Amino acid sequence: MNRFYMLLLGLVFSISVFAADKVQDTPHQVLYVTDGTFADVKSNVELAITDQGLVINNVSTVGDMLERTGKDLGAKRKVYMQGDVLEFCSAGLSREMMEADQANIVFCPYTIQVYAIPEQPGKVFVGYRRVPVTGNDASKAAIEKVNDLLAKIISEALSW
Repeated sequence: MNRFYMLLLGLVFSISVFAADKVQDTPHQVLYVTDGTFADVKSNVELAITDQGLVINNVSTVGDMLERTGKDLGAKRKVYMQGDVLEFCSAGLSREMMEADQANIVFCPYTIQVYAIPEQPGKVFVGYRRVPVTGNDASKAAIEKVNDLLAKIISEALSW
């Protein structure tokens, strides 16, 4: 019996570690908060992106940039403990989106942000910029696929 309760307790704990709450859902952005370390959550996002067969083109270290330049600007507030934006694209979905409307190039690359803030230690925020569904029917359909991909990546990253 003791083993059963220990196993059950371990299972409950492991589920709660990866629980995430949606804290923002607007036409422009979807944002979750989860418990964990920045490094672990960022690694999960990177794995979820590459599990889709995608390549991360760039990681913008926005948090580091603000910290570095803040001193020159006389800023006193630390905005992020850590904050990165991961940029990537899907050749297939991007082509479909841009064949439908060449102006859709503005939506590439796709981005997912991962950040931790001083006000909430032990919490990590993960979100993405939702691509606005616009244009003709083919464009709208392709953009919906991109938004679905972004949601799937976040869901996968937060389920580990």
